[in-house]
Amino acid sequence: MAKAAMVLGVSERQSFRIKARIRKEGVRGVIHGNRSRSSPRKLSPTTHQRIVALARGKYRGFNDHHLTEKLTDTEGIRVSRETVRQILRAAGLVSPRKRRPPRHRARRARRAAEGMLLQVDGSPHDWLEGRGPAFTLVGAIDDATGQVPGACFAEHETTWTYLQLFWRIFTKHGLPQAIYADRHSIFQTDREPTLEEQLAGRRPRTQVGRALDELGITLIPASSPQAKGRVERLWGTFQDRLVSELRLAGATTRTEAQAVLARFLPSYNRRFAKPAAAATPAWRGVDRPRLTHSLCFKYRRVVAKDNTVAFHRVVFPLPKRSPFLSWAHKAIDVHVLLDGSLEIFTQNDRIARFDAKTARTIGLHRTNGRREVSTYGPETTTAAQRYAMAP
Repeated sequence: MAKAAMVLGVSERQSFRIKARIRKEGVRGVIHGNRSRSSPRKLSPTTHQRIVALARGKYRGFNDHHLTEKLTDTEGIRVSRETVRQILRAAGLVSPRKRRPPRHRARRARRAAEGMLLQVDGSPHDWLEGRGPAFTLVGAIDDATGQVPGACFAEHETTWTYLQLFWRIFTKHGLPQAIYADRHSIFQTDREPTLEEQLAGRRPRTQVGRALDELGITLIPASSPQAKGRVERLWGTFQDRLVSELRLAGATTRTEAQAVLARFLPSYNRRFAKPAAAATPAWRGVDRPRLTHSLCFKYRRVVAKDNTVAFHRVVFPLPKRSPFLSWAHKAIDVHVLLDGSLEIFTQNDRIARFDAKTARTIGLHRTNGRREVSTYGPETTTAAQRYAMAP
């Protein structure tokens, strides 16, 4: 029996079982008992057909992994990704995500703690797949954990959009140590320094660069898209998964897309975020007044003889220092805050404030039919390249 077991390729104990079955059933005893039987763990034809129908209908365009998650979380069908892949390929359904062959690159190690480095970028894409207007997704990803602390849809990448994004992230989490961004003109400018900047030994800065500098946040310019590969790979994932979620929700406007994004981000962070090497986060505390007067637009103006200041073709009257003294010929700083209000400073002392309603009454806000943002957005984004002033 030992020699027979060796020839048959089974254990000696199994060879005795086969011998006993032959004595009982004859030659049929050598046939395995499970032959021609279906596995008890095999999916039923009904479930198989339902998965194919969902992939062709409700979850059309979802990749294999994303579809597997939806089947488990939403449809109550617990199957592995490999099973889903085999079912879809047998039905002639291919994955919409095409993977390129890997290229060798020296990958930079993650930062040790959460909040040490944020990578920011914008992704223009047809997020609604023709159901609505095309716009840009602007967001940030934490380098240490891969968590997305904030993102928003905007018509274009603008200074206004990034300042609003930073406001949401900084008020919720705190101040990071550094921001990693591309060399977009929103973050860097190649203009020649003014005489004032030369005398102060200061390089030209954009509004975003000035705001981050005031908050003590280092701005790191990336020399290539691969240098900030974490946020670039994030857009690849979002252009697959988020587009499918927007299609599933039937979103047709930017407001509806933002609502879907608000539900999508917590789920994405729970599934894909990783624990940092250091348990203690590196976020710094936030001083709300300082944050308000840093994440804004700042311009230098000169007061006219009649104690008024002209800003964007609108004249603002200033209160006199006394009945006999005015601010004529003085250099003042105009701050446009994110809430639409306007404040005027001289040597860090506020001398006037116009809230959004008052500024609108005076005529500072003007309707721009082509853009869905405040007048400050497109105008100050352009002006930020020409006027970069000191804190």
